[in-house]
This record gives sequence, C-alpha cells and structure tokens, in this order.
Amino acid sequence: MAVEIREVTNKKDLKKFIWFGINLYKNCEFASPPLAMDDSLNLTKGKNPALEFCETCYFLAYKNDKIVGRIACIINPVANQTWNEKQARFGWVDFIDDVEVSKALFEAAENWARKKGMSAIHGPLGFTDFDREGLLIEGYDKMATLATIYNHPYYPEHIQNMGYEKDIDSREYLITVPEVFPEKYFRIAEIVKQKYKLSSVNINSRKQIVDKYGNKIFDLLNTCYQSLYGFTKLNKAQIDFYIKLYFSFFRLDMVSILVDEKDEVIAFGVAMPSFTKALQKAKGRLFPIGWFYMLRSLYKNDLVDLYLMAVHPDYQNKGVSSVMFAEIMPAAAKNGYKFAESNPELETNTKVTAQWGSFEHVNHKRRRVYIKKI
Repeated sequence: MAVEIREVTNKKDLKKFIWFGINLYKNCEFASPPLAMDDSLNLTKGKNPALEFCETCYFLAYKNDKIVGRIACIINPVANQTWNEKQARFGWVDFIDDVEVSKALFEAAENWARKKGMSAIHGPLGFTDFDREGLLIEGYDKMATLATIYNHPYYPEHIQNMGYEKDIDSREYLITVPEVFPEKYFRIAEIVKQKYKLSSVNINSRKQIVDKYGNKIFDLLNTCYQSLYGFTKLNKAQIDFYIKLYFSFFRLDMVSILVDEKDEVIAFGVAMPSFTKALQKAKGRLFPIGWFYMLRSLYKNDLVDLYLMAVHPDYQNKGVSSVMFAEIMPAAAKNGYKFAESNPELETNTKVTAQWGSFEHVNHKRRRVYIKKI
C-alpha cells in the first residue's frame, strides 16, 4: 500500500500525533518518553506562546490505514531574522523502519517549507532551545534524559539518504560524582566569591526561586546563549511559560544561584534527578500513578541530570563555575548520586566542555542537527 500523508487539523489528530511518538518507544529500555500533557502544551496554539509568532504544520503518515510516522514543520521568524536566514525546522519526527514512510514525511515537510518561501530546512529542532533537539547518532545503548531525543539507530541512515547533511553536532558526557569532593574546590570557590564580591543564594523554597529569581535566570540565559547555534531570545510570555513548565520538579539542594552585590544573577546551575525510568513507567501519563514515579525519582535515584548552567559573559573563565560545582556536587554525593549527565553541549562550545576536565568523565553520546537546501 502507498503511504498517505495527512495534515493534523484538530485535537483528535494532535492526540494521535503525540501518542505515536510515545508508543513507538514503549518497549525501549533507553528512551525517555515525554508526558503526553507536556507535548500537548508545547504543540497547541494558545498554550505555548512561541506559537503566537511561529508558523507550524504537523503531518502524520499512514500505511494500510495505520499511523507509521509523524513530523512537525516549524518556521520561527525570530530565529530567521536573528541569523539572517530563510530556514524551516523539522522536529517531533518519528517513523517506522520503512524508507517509503520517511521519504513521504520529509517530502511533505520540504514542500510545505518551499511554499512558505524557505530556502532550507534543518532539524530536529523545536520552537526554542528548550525543546528537545538533535538526532541521536551515537549512544543508542545509553539512557536518554528528560531533555533529549532518543531515536532508533535507523533514523540517521534514512535522513542522510534523502540528502540531509551535518549542520552541527552536540556531545553528552557521563560524569562520575566524586564520593569526596576535592578540598581545593571549596578553597577556590571561596576565593572567587570574595574576589568578585559574589554571594550564594540561601534557597528556602521553589516559590522563592520562581518569584524572586525566575525572570532573572532566564534573562541571564538570553544573554549567555545568544551566540549559540539557532538560539532566539525568549520574550516575557515565553519566560513565564518555561518557568511554569520546568520549575516544578527539582530538589532545592541541587540548585545553585550566585548573585552580585546588587542581587543580580550572574551564574546559576540546576541539576535534577534523572526522570527517565519514571517516565518509562508512566508511559506518557502523569495520572493516575505517573506522578508517583516522578515524585519517587526525586529521592530514590543514583543518576542526576545537570540540566541548566550559565555564567554571565563578564564572569566566564574566572572560576565561577567552580563555585556552583562546590555546591551541587557534594549535595549530589550526599544524596546518593553516582553519576551525572551533562546533557547536550555544542561541539563548538569548548568553554563548557573544558569544565569536565577536573572530573572523571566520558563522552558517551553524540547527536546531530541536519540541514538540506530546498
């Protein structure tokens, strides 16, 4: 039977779109399936503020009247203006191991982008850097994280055979958490804080982080990430959206916030217990018991994800990151974490990669953003 491509036009179709990506990996021991409610929030206009200015089109592939693939097409005009490009993005892409299916999906995406006047299409990317991005090309036998895509090993071959080429790669590191944190880090941390008149915020509650520092943290991210691949500045509505979405599940002792004399955030780090096994058990649903698995992961875990970390450009290469490590890593060891996941780091971002030199670490995953001129 020929492959039929259908555009997602209603809530029922969107639900099918979301659940295809979850169900395709329901028996995979390495995937970290998203919660359906999170994907619904991300992909629905009126819920995700990025959709107030991004153009989108979602496609489903059918064969024998059964869903066999999906792809999201995105045009982010802010990104195109920022980088002086005319590029569409593809994301939320999944398909069975059938070249007719993948070919039909990407042709639909390319035709849509071409009709919109775009000259190229790249991905996997989302609306912003806070969506999952980058196709896994190495490390298929490693656990994915909450923030990353897991895909079957046949994906890269399908995509490359359709004329897509490497645009940029990211690396992910597995860091061994020291059982005893080196004393020199504590000394360096104190010297750095005194030299630059910095203070560590005494964190008492999530509400304190959200109300007092939430916007300042994302303002810092806008500053620090502005030169990184594909990044676009988040507006106020997007910042509020991500604060609500991401500042719910974390341990207070795994957050480090550094401020200057004016109480401005100049660096922060957020680590979260790995939710991968919890998400596998939840099978895309927070209720009725998915929340229990997520909550248990906060306190019963041996793996932590180094989720977000940023240092203001004026304070980079001055030892500020050592202050955050001196706070987060000992807390990780105390809580029983044996390993930490770095999450994706652009291969060009050597400043970030260099900070793992003081720890036992291994580059165990690699992912790629592809591009094709159309």
